[in-house]
Amino acid sequence: MPAEWEPHAATWLAWPRYQEDWPGKFGPIPWVYTEIIRNLARYEPVELIVNDAAAERAVRKLLTRAAADLNNVRFHRWPTNRVWLRDSGCIFLTDPLADNPCRDSRPRLAKPGPASAAAAEPPLAAANFRFNAWAKYPNWRLDDKIGSLMAGTAKAAETRPLHNSTRVVLEGGSIDVNGLGTILTTEECLLSKVQQRNPGMSRKAYERMFGEYLGAPHTIWLGRGIFGDDTHGHVDDLTRFVSPTTVLTMVESNSKDVNHQPLRENLRRLRAARDQNGRPLTIVEIPMPGPVVFEKRRLPASYANFYIANQVVLAPVFNHPHDRTALNTLAELFPARQVIPIYSGDLVWGLGTMHCMTQQQPAV
Repeated sequence: MPAEWEPHAATWLAWPRYQEDWPGKFGPIPWVYTEIIRNLARYEPVELIVNDAAAERAVRKLLTRAAADLNNVRFHRWPTNRVWLRDSGCIFLTDPLADNPCRDSRPRLAKPGPASAAAAEPPLAAANFRFNAWAKYPNWRLDDKIGSLMAGTAKAAETRPLHNSTRVVLEGGSIDVNGLGTILTTEECLLSKVQQRNPGMSRKAYERMFGEYLGAPHTIWLGRGIFGDDTHGHVDDLTRFVSPTTVLTMVESNSKDVNHQPLRENLRRLRAARDQNGRPLTIVEIPMPGPVVFEKRRLPASYANFYIANQVVLAPVFNHPHDRTALNTLAELFPARQVIPIYSGDLVWGLGTMHCMTQQQPAV
């Protein structure tokens, strides 16, 4: 699994249609998506999933009004339940058998012919994990089909990761990689019995699976996620790799805030962690935004949910003084990319922002 900052062939998105993800506040959401697509399409193709032909016509009108480059947007008429492709979509992989420390135990994605096994493999692969709406919501069966459709369209060799002959449930937002063999995840999401994705699957089994299917045999386990996260601990609201040796992590200085202790414990774990070569990580801290509350509910607002695309970084902001700190820090970490703030105070009412809605297809 390549790191997110490596070159992309495209970004995959699904157009919002399920209004109950933003109950009572759906109005601005299509315009937020329009702004995101407008910025992405300047630098890489956008593969956009819409429900049907009527939805495509409506979306084209919105994108035209916003001066988005429609020549760089390709539509796919596939019905979905939700829009969070980071979790429901497949995870694209490159060079599945080359220079992989776990290649001898990794399942082959295609039967080799007379030529070498490596020559028989297509340059792009896709790990298509099962999706069950974070083991929480009933509407997921359409979304569980999306990964295969994405893989087929991208001409990627699809594999369905298994544990004890059962297809593994894993969301892309629950992991983050440095592209060299190290993966970040949380105990709360994968090992807790609350919203349990894979009953009976142990810590060691997850680590083997990361090595075999994602080429990431070295796991760094964080503890708990932020309050209000309905995924029960996704790491992409906490800590992200920004280079092979550097992580950006969220911190909360207010000792009375519900996120203070979990984030402090995660920071302690990061300081003790080592990468795949046994080296300590460089850690960059960013303060959490102040509490974002709507209808008396604390929402999972976090600057860590940014998305790295070709030449740009899309960063969620919340009209809080810490927005400036987050944007300046990202600009320092990605000097060759333009950092574009996307106001996400409305978007996060759907309990996700930039990273949750996107899925990158790496260039090969």
